[in-house]
Formats: sequence, C-alpha cells, structure tokens
Amino acid sequence: MAATDFEEIAEIKRYEDFSTIDWVQDAAREQLRQRVRRSRSLKVYGRSWLATVLAHLRELCGSIQGWIVVSCIGASIGAIAAMLNIITEWLSDIKLGYCTTGFYLNENFCCSGADVGCPEWHQWSSWSIFNYLIFVILSVCFATMSAFLVKSYAPYAAGSGISEIKCIVSGFVMKGFLGGWTLLIKSLGLPLAIASGLSVGKEGPSVHYAVCAGNVIARCFNRYRRNAAKMREILTACAATGVAVAFGSPIGGVLFSLEKQEISSNFSLKTMWRSYFCALIGTAVLAAINPFRTGQLVMFQVHYDRDWHFFEIIFFMVLGVFGGLYGIFVSKWNLEAQAFRKKYLGKYAMEEAACLAGITAVICYFNKFLKIDMTESLEILFKECEGGEDYDGLCEPSNRSRLIASLIFATVVRTLLVIVSYGSKVPAGIFVPSMAIGASFGRLVGIIVQALHESHPESAFFAACSKDEPCITPGTYAFLGAGAALSGIMNITVSVVVIMFELTGALTYILPTMIVVGVTKIINEKFGKGGIADQAIFFNGFPFLDNKEEHVFGVNVSDAMIQGVSVLPSYGMVLGEVEELLKRTKYGGFPVVEDTRSMMLSGYIGRTELQYAIERAKRSSPIQPTAKCYFTTPDQKPLDPASVSAITGNAATNGTGAVSDSYDSSAVVSSGNASSYDLPTGMTTVKMAKSASPHPRPLHIDIPNDQGEAPSLMPAVVIGGQASAGGMAEEVHGGMHVDFSQFIDITPITVNPKFPLETVMELFKKLGPSVILVEYRGRLCGLITPKDLLKYQFNKH
Repeated sequence: MAATDFEEIAEIKRYEDFSTIDWVQDAAREQLRQRVRRSRSLKVYGRSWLATVLAHLRELCGSIQGWIVVSCIGASIGAIAAMLNIITEWLSDIKLGYCTTGFYLNENFCCSGADVGCPEWHQWSSWSIFNYLIFVILSVCFATMSAFLVKSYAPYAAGSGISEIKCIVSGFVMKGFLGGWTLLIKSLGLPLAIASGLSVGKEGPSVHYAVCAGNVIARCFNRYRRNAAKMREILTACAATGVAVAFGSPIGGVLFSLEKQEISSNFSLKTMWRSYFCALIGTAVLAAINPFRTGQLVMFQVHYDRDWHFFEIIFFMVLGVFGGLYGIFVSKWNLEAQAFRKKYLGKYAMEEAACLAGITAVICYFNKFLKIDMTESLEILFKECEGGEDYDGLCEPSNRSRLIASLIFATVVRTLLVIVSYGSKVPAGIFVPSMAIGASFGRLVGIIVQALHESHPESAFFAACSKDEPCITPGTYAFLGAGAALSGIMNITVSVVVIMFELTGALTYILPTMIVVGVTKIINEKFGKGGIADQAIFFNGFPFLDNKEEHVFGVNVSDAMIQGVSVLPSYGMVLGEVEELLKRTKYGGFPVVEDTRSMMLSGYIGRTELQYAIERAKRSSPIQPTAKCYFTTPDQKPLDPASVSAITGNAATNGTGAVSDSYDSSAVVSSGNASSYDLPTGMTTVKMAKSASPHPRPLHIDIPNDQGEAPSLMPAVVIGGQASAGGMAEEVHGGMHVDFSQFIDITPITVNPKFPLETVMELFKKLGPSVILVEYRGRLCGLITPKDLLKYQFNKH
C-alpha cells in the first residue's frame, strides 16, 4: 500500500463520524512513513555520511517541533483562560450594578484596593425591586444567548465535554467535537452560561476548549494530522492544561489527565513530560496576564498558617462521608434528569435554559451565598475569620443561627439546581458547583464545631487546643468539604489532593485532605458506580473500554460474537453488487472468504478502503457495473490461521454493534440452507450458508510485494487481459475485471471461538483494534467489536 494512498484513506477516515480508530493500523501507517522517508534519503544521498547527518538533523527537528507545538498550545490555552475569566467576572457583576469610572470594569477592577465596595460602584437603582428585576432579566438573557449560540452553530459545545474527550483520546471519532467552531462557541457561550447564574461551572468546559485549541493548532502540522497516536499525546497534554489553568494547578492537571483522561497503559513518560510542560506554559501565561489583578491564578486561592488538631479527624471523616454520598446522589438523579431531558426537552434547549436561569435567579437572589458568583462564594467560604476577613457577618458569633440556616438552604438548593442544570444545552461543568456545595456544608460543620468548643472549652475532647489562639478554623472545613465534593462527583483521589494543596500551599493540610478524600473514595466504591463522567459515557453509549476496570464474564467469545456476518467472496462478484452492498449496509468493513460455502477466511477490508478503491478505479478508467471484482489474486494461497497475528481492519458494525436484520443469503452466514460443521466440546455450532447467487459477496486483502514493501493501492482494471491501471494484473479471457487485492488486510487479528471473553477485552484495550475476527480451523465463525462487547456486558451484567 503506497504511502500517498495511506494518507488519503486516513484523511477520509478523519471525517467518518462515530467510528473508532484502529491503533494497530495507525502504527502500521507510521512505520510505512518512516520506511518511505529512509528510502528517499538513501535514493538522494546514498549511504554516505551526509545521509546519516541529515537523518539525525531530521529527527532533531522533529523533536524540537513537538516542543514548539506544545508551547504554542499551552500559551493559547492560558490566554483563552485569562480572557474568559475577565469576561465572566464582568458579566456576573453587571447583573448587580455598574462602574461609573468605566462601564467595562467589573467590581474588583472598579474598586481596586478596597475591601468591601466603593463609591465608584453603583447598583442599578435605589429601589430593591428594580434591582431584583434587572438581576432576573439579565440572568435569563445570558442563558438564552448561550443556548442559542450552541444550538445554532455548535451543538457539541454544550455540556462539559470530559466524557466525550475521554472517549476521543481512546480512539472514538466524533466529527466536529474538537473543531474550530466548537472552540469559538464554547469560548463565547461559557461566560454567558456562568454569568446567567445557572449552577454550572467553567472548570469542566475548560478541558474541552483546551483540547479544541490543541487540536486546531496541532492539525496545522503534518506530524500530528497524519498520526493519531501523536495527536493523542497532544490531546492528553491539552486536557492536563485545561485543568491546570482552571485551578492554577499544573501538577494537579497532569495527575488529573493521568487519572481520568487517558488509558493508563498508554500514558507514557514522554506524554507525562509534555503534559507537564504544556500545563506549565499555560499557567505561566495566565499568571502573566493576571486576570484578577491579585497575583492569584484563581479567585478562591487561599493560604492557611494555622495547624489542625487530631480530634478534628472525626469531623473530617464526616466531610468525607458527605462527599461520597453527594457524588452518588447527584450522579444518580442527574442521569435521571438527563434521560427526561433527552426524551421530552430535546427540541426546547433555549426555552429550558431560560426557565432554569429564571428559576435560579428568583430563588437565589435572597441568599447571600447563592446570589454571588460561585468562585466568589468559594473565596468567601474559604477565608479565616481573623485579620478583618469577614463577609456580611460571616464571622460574627451572634449571627451563627442565621448563618447555619443560610448555609443549609444554600447546600440543599444548590444540590437540587446542579442536578437539573448540569447537562442542559449550554457550556456547563460540575467541578465548581460541587466545590461550592461542599464548601457550604464544610463551613456549616466548621461553625458547629467552633460553637461546641466555645460552649465547652474545658472539655477533655478539646484539650489539645491552645488558649492563646483560635482552636477551630471554619474556613479549613469549607476547604476540605470542597475537596470531598469534588472527589465524590468525579471519583478521583490523588489529583484532588494535589489540586487542593496547590490552591492553599499548605503542607499542613495534605494529611486532612488525604483522609477526607480517602473516606469519600471508600463510600463511592462501596455504594456508587463511579464518577459522573464515567457514568455519562455508559449513559450515552460511547464505545469506551475502561482499562482500570476488571471484568469477569466467565464465557467464551462465541457467546458474545456476531454470527450473522456479511462477507465478501474472493472472486465472482460484480462491481454493481459491491456498490449496492455499500449502499444498503452501514458496516465498517467486511471479512473476505474464499467462497461462501467453505467460509475459509482470506482477510478483511474496511469500508473506507473499499469505497476509496472503487473511486480510484473509476477515475483511472471507465468501468461498467458488470465488471468482475477480485479481492485475492488467483495464485494467492489460503490464509494460514496459525500465522495470523495482527489486524488493520475496521469494525463491521452498524453503529450499535448489531448486525442489520436484512441480509443477502449469498453474503451472510445464517442458519438457513446451510451445512454445519462440528466444533470442539462446549462450542456453539455455527451454520454456514451455501451460495444462492452466481455472484457471491466479496472481501478485500492487502498483500506486500517480494521486497517487503507495500505496493501501490491503485486497483488494476483489466480488460481482456490488459491492465489499464497500476497494480497486479491477472490473465483473463475477455471482459473487464477489477483487482482490489492490494486493499485487503490478509493478517487480521483472529481468535478461536473458545477464547475467553476477558482476554478478548484485554486485546481491545492493549492493542486497540476496531474488530477481531473469530475463526475455527480457518473457517470464519463471526466477529466482535468493542461495541458488541459492551452491549453483551450491558445485557448480561
């Protein structure tokens, strides 16, 4: 297969929506490119010292190019994050008032240096009812505008995007999800959605726009556009940078990408270093722009200099239990809400967003913790009470009863709003809303513990407290509660500990954070079903195989494989029938057999390769629909099953892993009009259909030449024994024949029907093929794809 043909087919596959990347095939293409580059160097320079020097220089330039691309992407993500922070803060504040010195300034910029308010910042009116109406109207307008942009220009910009990116990194193709339009609309719609007051955050979507930016920039370079494995490295680095700029945590971003975004077996040391470098550049650019004018990367960054006491571990564990239960509760009911939304509200995205924003504004306006932006709320709840740090009597002992009631209300209402808001058709994340819920609950616990200490200061339980300084710091409880809620909703541990450490810079609170997150993890593992992103993958039916999940099926692959498989006989089919087969089926590829009676496997051809070969043949010479099609050469020997070890084919699936209900009896293995063969003890008997047509269905195979190089992919169009295009011509007696044999993969991955299903899943995870054929002594029994495997898992487990 020629390198140019490989590239053309790869470019076509890039635009095939909802297909899966075959990582074995991608690796084969990269090896071919390297061989071609080496051969060209030898032709031009021979085996001289100059050729060696040029080869090393080319490798050096390639390595430098990779770091340059990562640097550009990191800088772009940092700049986008800073811009979105500034716009979001202004839109959030404009609902409450305006700055007389400059309408474009938010309250922090307008009142720079002032602790609470300033004369330059005015409310819209002296009438409270008018301010209330302005707040509600602007909230509804912002949400409606965000939903309109998403619905009209980039539907993929809705939601968080973390679940989809996790699948894309593993090889699932979603056309347009990482495109330029999605990046633009996500960047425009996200500040509007946050400013509308909806209980959604920008930290989750920051992963999406970061990966979009990386995809757009990296595709400008052939090195990444033509190699899915290298592009996967870039996308993983971008996901890390998205989290890094969202939390000001470069190390936490890398760990998040390792823990949540990537299949761990493919997260190499090289990928980790590039992820860290990209995250470092992104956070450096964000710090240089300084969007909050405080020197902080995020608004709720805090510093604690007070130690904790061992008796507080009991209360820390309470926060951990809350985090686990919160994650389980919200994940379950949010998926129920999304199922309702998909069934009844699919056509009313703008109306739904407007209604949710209106209800949220009406309810939240009168609660001081719900009224303000969630990042600002986190900043307030994290604060210590000493040094003049107070907000509306938050630290006043006389206000404790009112504060406890307000925090309980904020926790319950925000939880309910997150359940119904996350998943609406606007850019929406769940990181910060969950942290805000955890912080309000944590502050509530901290105030209660503080009140207990003040009521019983001489109790032995509080004996470790010093009388010279405050014993309990409610702000640290808010901080730990935020970490617990984040860990519970996403089912992550190590990255949360590191993120929370980088937010505070306090080594003292690493152990309490680990305790809280550990308890949350235990609760989630015992009673939950994973993080909300993982459950969303299952809910949406994406073909993702989690490498960290252990599977025990206890059955053979024959119990899960597809047996009614459309096949292509190696010869005898006419071109018109091939085209008709492509029109009436949506399969990703077709097994090639010697004939439909013996079902001896010869190879496999992908749908894209077959369509490309037909178009190339038609461009080279006029072909009649009655032209005979050959998928193997006449002198080709049958495939030896024992030597089959690698595949580069595509899944023969209709999009759900199931086979179409309608088949041609000449092209399908079925139970009617068939002769059977016996399998070993315990195996399912499979019926083989006899050919009922003089033109059996074809199958396709790629054959290397004698020099070990792949020949050209141009199909040979043979008329009366004379080939009209390059390729392998065969001696025929009159008529037109088309030879597609160069497009057939003659070494697909095959397994025996008695192969354990768990091992087949490991093959999909480790090697990444899009289809595995099942054969017994050379005879095709069926096939299985990742979608088929997941469907079986869903039905049986």
